[in-house]
Amino acid sequence: MRKTLPMRSRTSPISLPITIRRAVARDAKRLTRLVRGSGAYEGKYAAAVAGYRVGPDYIEAHRVFVAVGGDEHGGRVLGFYSLVLAPPELDLMFVADEAQGRGIGRQLVAHMQSEARAAGLDRLKVVSHLPAEAFYHRVGAVRTGTALANPPAVPWDRPEFEFRIPSE
Repeated sequence: MRKTLPMRSRTSPISLPITIRRAVARDAKRLTRLVRGSGAYEGKYAAAVAGYRVGPDYIEAHRVFVAVGGDEHGGRVLGFYSLVLAPPELDLMFVADEAQGRGIGRQLVAHMQSEARAAGLDRLKVVSHLPAEAFYHRVGAVRTGTALANPPAVPWDRPEFEFRIPSE
């Protein structure tokens, strides 16, 4: 499924096309770099993604979709998400630091909700990274609790959200 949506910037009224497509094995290294290079995981959060890997096996096992930029972005991966069906969860969502603020995350969430609906889901969980909490509020997720720290991998509590997937 390919869906092209306009990409908007807070600083520019110009819309650039992006395509959201299913990830393929050859995207694995780019997705891993996007996770490990995320500015949201600097400082005290760096250890959480230091050895993280999005491998071809992960891409094959889950519904992973990438936002690919056109025009001056030259088809570069600008963001991605991973939808796990059982149990229903948004496992990963990242937008490249330099592409944030352009509506790509919002477009990925809308696409994810469409995929979840098509899979027959009516809700799904998200355990958020602390710096992403405000984003999830803005895109309609409802805070449902707190995922407690799990040292040494994640030594801090994280907000837990739920997306309710309305039927169309």
